[in-house]
Amino acid sequence: MVKNKPLKVKIIVPALIVAVIVGIFIMKNMQNSPTEPSIIDSGTDSERNFSLKITSVDLEEVRQYGVPTVIDFGSDSCIPCKQMAPVLETLNSEWQGKAAVQFMDVWEYTEGVDKFPIQVIPTQVFFNADGTPFVPSDSLASKVQFDMYSDKASNEHIFTVHQGGITEEEMRQIFAEMGVE
Repeated sequence: MVKNKPLKVKIIVPALIVAVIVGIFIMKNMQNSPTEPSIIDSGTDSERNFSLKITSVDLEEVRQYGVPTVIDFGSDSCIPCKQMAPVLETLNSEWQGKAAVQFMDVWEYTEGVDKFPIQVIPTQVFFNADGTPFVPSDSLASKVQFDMYSDKASNEHIFTVHQGGITEEEMRQIFAEMGVE
């Protein structure tokens, strides 16, 4: 004669098995997921180190950087974006403490473009050291195509962008106008 297992055993054993499997899954994913880079690494105001790759953009924080800034919205798998990557890496490294050169993968972090006029990738958004949108000189604007965006209600200039790939020379010309050598 076979005895029926108590109801508690019938419920607890499968629940424990599921809990162990879920725990293993969570631990494995935590170990494999990269840590999200911060927008700004620690340092004093005069020696801020800005991460190249970012996962989100806080416009108020960008306005407080205190250095000229470009945020390149692109993707690690877009060919023109891949061609620009060495330029961004070089300038980010060279200009630490003088400028912020940042990149955000819009296919990986889709919510990051919500506040920006991104129509194609790559697209770069430029800010002066005081956080205002960069306005190029007529001379520079004749060499590099910029699009200016204004708030519809107030007509206040809110973004200056360049759509498409940009060369290191063009990026240097832009930042030279913003005071970075």
